[in-house]
Amino acid sequence: MTTWRAKILMVDDDELFLDVLQAKLAERYDIVSTTVPGNVLKLARETDPDLILCDFDMPEMDGTEVSELLRADDELRLIPFMFLTSLATTGDMNRMRKQIAGRRAISKDSPVERIVERIEEMLKAD
Repeated sequence: MTTWRAKILMVDDDELFLDVLQAKLAERYDIVSTTVPGNVLKLARETDPDLILCDFDMPEMDGTEVSELLRADDELRLIPFMFLTSLATTGDMNRMRKQIAGRRAISKDSPVERIVERIEEMLKAD
């Protein structure tokens, strides 16, 4: 009997962070990742992820732009989406809340158990 595993598409310009988080999540989930935000639409179509985790602050295309592209796409708009962020100050978090337009966010510094908890919440809500 094959056990269903959720597929997560992770997007972050920090390859080391992606490698570390992928290693931590790979026991529970099938992971697809990219350091190129512009690849998200193509990868989402090819891999049909159950959830997208996306860095908020990236140089060439930030997470809000990735989120807007996904929301504008009829095929991809319903994929659950959560921002990952290393922003820590109150001002940074307040600015981010205004920009994320109702999307969820979690700190990259959160324990992996907390990240898994948030992933599971989002997968169950779908």
